[in-house]
Order: sequence, then C-alpha cells, then structure tokens
Amino acid sequence: MPDATPTTAISRATPTESPASAGDASLLFRPFEAGALKLPNRIVMAPMTRNFSPGGVPGQDVATYYARRAAGGTGLIITEGTYVGHASAGEHGDVPLFHGEAPLAGWRRVVEDVHAAGGRIAPQLWHVGTVRKAGQPPVAEAPSVGPSGLTPKGIPTGDERSILDLAGIDAVIGAFAAAAADAERIGFDGVELHGAHGYLIDQFLWSKTNRRTDEYGGDPVARTRFAADVVKAVREAVSPSLPVILRMSQWKIDNYDARLAATPQELERILVPLAEAGVDVFHASTRRYWLPEFEGSDLNLAGWVKKITGRPVITVGSVGLDSGFVSTYLSGKTPSPTGITPLLERLTREEFDLVAIGRSLLGDPEWPTKTRDGRAEDIMPFSLEAMATLT
Repeated sequence: MPDATPTTAISRATPTESPASAGDASLLFRPFEAGALKLPNRIVMAPMTRNFSPGGVPGQDVATYYARRAAGGTGLIITEGTYVGHASAGEHGDVPLFHGEAPLAGWRRVVEDVHAAGGRIAPQLWHVGTVRKAGQPPVAEAPSVGPSGLTPKGIPTGDERSILDLAGIDAVIGAFAAAAADAERIGFDGVELHGAHGYLIDQFLWSKTNRRTDEYGGDPVARTRFAADVVKAVREAVSPSLPVILRMSQWKIDNYDARLAATPQELERILVPLAEAGVDVFHASTRRYWLPEFEGSDLNLAGWVKKITGRPVITVGSVGLDSGFVSTYLSGKTPSPTGITPLLERLTREEFDLVAIGRSLLGDPEWPTKTRDGRAEDIMPFSLEAMATLT
C-alpha cells in the first residue's frame, strides 16, 4: 500500500470560516448507493445515545424524533446504540433494546415513520462489554464481559465470569446476527455494528484490553477475529443486498489518545480482514474530521480507511461546529457554527463518501435542507439546554 502524498502544512486548528461560506454544498447532495440502499444525498445522522426509551422500548416520541430529521433532508439515519439480545449487552434501563416483542414493535413504528418522511434508517447494534459495571440494568445480575476481563482503562473487573469463553463468544455473535435479521424483517434499510469507542467489539481489537492467548487474541490480525466473525454471522443472517456498516475508531470513551494502529501499515492489518468478512461501509469515528490521522499526510481516519479497503466510508467529527462535545459539556458553552468548506474540499478529493452529522442535526433537524438551499444563516444552533427535551 503506497503512502499518501506528504503535505508540508497540516492544520490542526479548528476551521474558522463564516457559517455562510458553505462552498459547493451540492457535493453533499449527490445520490449514493450501497447494495439495495439508495440515498438521495451523502448526509448521515450520526448515532447518539439518548436514554429516552423507558424499559428499553422506543415510543412514538422516538419515532417522531427520527422522522423529523428524515423530513429535514437527512439521507440516512443511524439510530442511537441499541442493545442486542445478550444479558450483558447493556448498562442503562432507558437505552432501547433490539430484541423482544415490545421493543421491536416500537422500532417498526420508527421505521414506518422515517420511511413516510422520505428517509432511510439503520439501527446501531451494540454490546458495551466491560464498560458495564456490576448491577446495572437492564439485567442487573449479568456479569460484565469482555475478551480478557479488563475494562478499557486496563483494570480487572473483579468478576471471574467476565472473561468470555468460546461458548460465550458464540452466544454474543449469535445475538448480533439475530438482531440484524430482526432489523431486516421489520423494514430497516441496513445495519450498523458498533465496533468503536472501547465497547465490546473494540475491546477485542485493542491490545490493551485483549490479552487472550487463543485464536481470538495475539497479533493485530488475530485480534480482528471476533469482529470478523460478528460481521460474517450478520452477513449470513441478512440478504446479500442489505448493507452492513461497521463503526470503528482509534479513541476510546476514557482515552482520546488511544490508538488501535500507530501507522497506516498497522491499520491495514486490522481493516483488511474486516473488509473481507463482509463490511460494506466503514464508519470512521473521529472527534474532529479535519485532523490528519498519521504524520506525513493530511488524510483523516476515514480517508485512510477508504485508501486501505476501497470500501465506501463515512466521516464524522464536529461537522459545522468549532468544538467537540466533551469540551462543550465541560465548559457549558454553546459551540459556534462554522462553515463546511474544508469538509467539501475533502469530499471533492473523494477522501470519503458520506458525512455523519451529530450535534448540528440535534440543533436543527432541517440542517440538510437549509445547507442545500444556501440558508446557512438560518440554521438553529445546538445547545446543551435543548438536549434534555430533544424531539
């Protein structure tokens, strides 16, 4: 794999152009296809946890929330993380489940309302692994499980049940496959597997949390086996034309400096087995899309993933805003909107294919339509105060 052309000036600063300087926004509104998924534009709603589903059941308010973003012009909605049908998958009673009669009936309603609004939607299927603490819902007595019984901070959970044996691994893989099959059955347009941010799939990929000596641990390629087996099982459980998306990241919830790979060559060893397993689209999660991933190139993580795998890639990270979520939360300041010219420049170079929008879509469900129509000055800003009552 050849290196990208080095650049002499790599900017790590926040883009500061005016919100009105949108560049050629028509680039965002070209159609996109992946298998049976046909999108009118390149805008994706990023998955964002809400805790608005009491008992794990998404209600009409959840359907309305997503349908508003579809009506506002978002091409593809990826839902908040949803717990697969494994007792240890979750850590909160108000995060939606993706198994059981009542939760799936709620999700069917969400799909129907999003489709009626002209959108497409995929659930994010999630297992939190050893991020979960003992006694947390939805199944309080379930252990926290992972590849080696270590939390993403490298601390033992203290529960001897926390190391997944081979039967336990098979059970988790089966839960992901069953959830994917249910997603297709109730009308979703694709599925996303949450393999980022230090949760279970990522725990197998990362050397700090995967210390196994069997076939699921060892060198970077061996550590991909669990993720690849999940992808293969999901791929077999759904139609060949239903796209399977994998969200991945370098950083973890408690460690923004963490790295799965220190070089493009190391990243290649991780990504190629996952692409071969059946990933149709990669979702490369970063906190700021404009930051280069490796020295000597201005490619962001999504750019490197596309270069290595040749698969379509979603980029994400503070699009349209001047600060990350955590810094916003800690400071209490409302982030300022920015233009998207640097994003469009990268899209012109085909560094990535799709763009996930998070907080900007929370602030204004019509962000896509207003951006398309050159009405950037009319976009409503995101604010922390609005998060408590988001609809």
